[in-house]
Amino acid sequence: MFSLWRKNRLVKQGFACEKTRKTQGGQEFRRVLEESYEVKWLILLLFAAGLATLIFWGPQPNQAQKCLLGLLILATAAAQFWVNHPQTFASNSKLVLVFGTNLIQLTAFKVVLEMMDSGTVSLTYGPLLFPYAFAPLVLSALLGRNHGLHAAVFNSLWSSILLRNVEAIPIVMSLISGFVAVFVTLQVRNRLQLVKAGALVGVAVWLLALSFQLIEIYWSALAQTPWNIVGLQTLVIFLVAIGTAIIVSGTLPILESLFEITTPTFWREKGDLNHPLLKRLSTEAPGTYFHSIGVGQLASEAAEAVGANADLCQTCALFHDVGKLVKPEYFTENMSEGENPHDTLAPSMSALIIMAHVKEGVNFALEYNLNRQITDVIQQHHGTSLVWYFYNRALAQQIEAREHGKIAKIHEDDIPEVDEATFRYPGPRPQTRENAILSLADALESASRSLEKPTPQRIEEMVDKIIASRVKDSQLDECDLTFKELRAIAESFTTTLQSMLHRRIAYPKEHKDSEKSESKTTTVPVASTPRPASAA
Repeated sequence: MFSLWRKNRLVKQGFACEKTRKTQGGQEFRRVLEESYEVKWLILLLFAAGLATLIFWGPQPNQAQKCLLGLLILATAAAQFWVNHPQTFASNSKLVLVFGTNLIQLTAFKVVLEMMDSGTVSLTYGPLLFPYAFAPLVLSALLGRNHGLHAAVFNSLWSSILLRNVEAIPIVMSLISGFVAVFVTLQVRNRLQLVKAGALVGVAVWLLALSFQLIEIYWSALAQTPWNIVGLQTLVIFLVAIGTAIIVSGTLPILESLFEITTPTFWREKGDLNHPLLKRLSTEAPGTYFHSIGVGQLASEAAEAVGANADLCQTCALFHDVGKLVKPEYFTENMSEGENPHDTLAPSMSALIIMAHVKEGVNFALEYNLNRQITDVIQQHHGTSLVWYFYNRALAQQIEAREHGKIAKIHEDDIPEVDEATFRYPGPRPQTRENAILSLADALESASRSLEKPTPQRIEEMVDKIIASRVKDSQLDECDLTFKELRAIAESFTTTLQSMLHRRIAYPKEHKDSEKSESKTTTVPVASTPRPASAA
């Protein structure tokens, strides 16, 4: 309260502005919830309670024994995450997603069983109504194939104890259809392809149903086959499979936002150049806009070379410099020829303006509700690096002041010292491989603009020099990039820059006589211009 009163007093006196910078509130509380073991146990207990409810729902033999089996399977599932997926086990939100999705599929499975027991659904169609692929599709799309396979295996086991009598056919159908759901989502690049994947799951379920004679076709006497029933069974299978995929497709954006999980589809959608912030960047800071596109191309290619998230790199690169919208004219790529506003500023003030684009970028990210990972990239793409140009300029001015001070008899203590910390970005340093790759791509794209005669050798030397300087300055110490990966990244940067900086062939000029004759005409047909053989 006192700080607010003090700020209002300073605003009235003209010593402070009314603007309040947005902050990411509640981060500490969310972190505690995310990592708390008490919350982790609560999640597992809630799933156990839900599973017990499903087992005791309706008359069933050996319910207590089945409940014990369900709990043992739950303990195995949790242990499997703890051993093979420690990051998932450490994240309470991901555990909620995993076990919540499994519980939804098991609930749907139990509902169909109860409808079959009550006679609401015929036994001819009931086994075909089970949504075998729901949990594997959701978890494979959001968390990766291993989590989808985990759901396929353990849902098959839990489903078996919901049956009156343990039967192999539903277990095998659940297991195989779940595996098929995972494998067909490996190449899913958009939500429409997810629906196509659902259709392929339908094909797998239909073949399994045919193999286990849930769909009966009398191959020796085709005329006696009840084709109307076969047709309805086929329709049911594909309606359930495609309907499940459509539900998953519609649910994914909600789950992505709720659990802060990003997928390749998410990044491609966020990378839409019609985003209001990107449209502002293209009109108010066009140089920065095209610089960001170049950084995205460099970073995505390098990310692919080391198995990092290329879609994340390409999208985050578009937003990494949005803070320059506040003072675009102070950045080289947006300056008009012959005009440099830094000529009239002290080096420390120039550095302050340059470094401020990071904080302003975070402010824009919060204002436009950008993803947390985009905000992290904005904060970390310069790390704690030094603004070399203005730091060296300040040192040069200090040396000059000392030399002139001897003549003017100025005391040494009256000449201000140049503090390196004043010219360093606030950080933090890049924390992930993707953020580190973007940081390097940003530096290289900017440096390449001033590279004279960009031959392959000069490009390679520039790439090696910048990466080596970042390593020496400890900017990559907090990410998990290896030297082997840095070598692969450097090679990718070199190749991409060579293609980006490739210059057009200088066509030979025409004879002077022909130039004089053409200058007398008002237009020149395109076909009249000879094309050298080397341009083909």
